[in-house]
Amino acid sequence: MQYYSHRWSDEKKLIHYQRIKDAVKRMTNLLDEVLMIGKAESGKLPFNPQPLNLVIFCQNLAEEQELGNRANHRIRVTLRGYFPEGWRFDENLLRHILTNLLSNAIKYSPNGEDVDFIITGKDNQVIFEIQDRGIGIPTQELNKLFESFERATNVGNIPGTGLGLAIVKKCVDAHRGSISVESIQDVGTTFTVTLPCK
Repeated sequence: MQYYSHRWSDEKKLIHYQRIKDAVKRMTNLLDEVLMIGKAESGKLPFNPQPLNLVIFCQNLAEEQELGNRANHRIRVTLRGYFPEGWRFDENLLRHILTNLLSNAIKYSPNGEDVDFIITGKDNQVIFEIQDRGIGIPTQELNKLFESFERATNVGNIPGTGLGLAIVKKCVDAHRGSISVESIQDVGTTFTVTLPCK
């Protein structure tokens, strides 16, 4: 950019600006993930549950993810059950959980394929289901999915650090919740997160 931008068209400059922005974003995300996994493994992950309007929070998060993706994925939000206003969550950790799972669902799905985001409130717990129709995960690799730097062998050249799901697991553990995954290769994946609300 420094030496050749005077020769380039505005369109070519915009392409390079976008590449720089994308590279900076990837690097920033990597640093954030490394710092967060370090805190979690040293037992210093902050956990500050506060009352949260879960419905608005999830709808806003889904909209952010839709706007941020370039492959025209729609996130279909479905609400089931009830959501009392007094339910408490650590908003920062919950954002990590849901952002990671939604962005993965988008990243590993074909262009234009919808992602289902189902939120169910019942019996003082909330269940989040994030379902895609993407590449899926090989069955023999499901048991190592939440370990640091582990990635499925079928991801090809799709970028990733292998830290996202390890961080999700730590954030779920901080809430004393549980996470499970069901996946069929070349069919899709469903992550289910269950968190207590008291």
